[in-house]
Amino acid sequence: MPVKSKVGYVQSVQRAMTLLRALSASDDGQRLSDLAMGAGLAVSTTHRLLTTLEIENFAYFDPERRLWHIGREAYSVGAAYVQKYNFVTPSLPYLRKLRDETRETANLGILDGEQIITISQVESREIVRAISPTGGRVPAFCSGMGKAILATWSDIQIERFAERAGFHPMTRNSHRSLETLMAEIYHIRNVSYAIDDEEYAAGLRCVAAVVLSRSEDAVCAISVSALSSRLSISRTNEVGVRIRNMAQSLTQSLRGSP
Repeated sequence: MPVKSKVGYVQSVQRAMTLLRALSASDDGQRLSDLAMGAGLAVSTTHRLLTTLEIENFAYFDPERRLWHIGREAYSVGAAYVQKYNFVTPSLPYLRKLRDETRETANLGILDGEQIITISQVESREIVRAISPTGGRVPAFCSGMGKAILATWSDIQIERFAERAGFHPMTRNSHRSLETLMAEIYHIRNVSYAIDDEEYAAGLRCVAAVVLSRSEDAVCAISVSALSSRLSISRTNEVGVRIRNMAQSLTQSLRGSP
């Protein structure tokens, strides 16, 4: 991870944050050597950092399997972050309804810097389902939620964002130029929903719509993600209209409108 040049920068804290992100991305735990390799650190340095995190309950070591896991204190900090955004809890009934109506995983995300981060989710009940874990990050241009949010911006704001963020294609379907992105942005503005057509991961599709504040700014976006075999292109219009209507209802609810 590139080091940001800022006054007061503390390298050990940055390294600890890198390890926390790595731990949060793994459900089954990770070996010390793998964590060290992924962070580009010496094993001894990695062990000291993890031990410190364990003392503060941000990391947990399973001695039987010799694996490191994210600790309970990380959940407490994350929960405090979610509480700050008072739209998360009110959105849950809408996400559940979306899940039940489409039988697929429903998500809520916000734009954090140049990426979309999923901060709430209601999983599909299907045995095989598409899930980007809560806390997962996706480049905005590869995300249905990201494109839905960006479509509420002016053209010049999007252009400046693209210059700053750059394009980071994840699959052969990902955007690689401002021209193709803007063509899709104009379409999103017309239909009021966005599609991730296997742009983040091959075999996965996502349909998203934006939730607006009283000042018409994008608060967040909601989406449905599914295997492309179940969420076919022909079905995305039906699901898109459903998500668009759900996003409008959630917008009205957050504003206190009937």
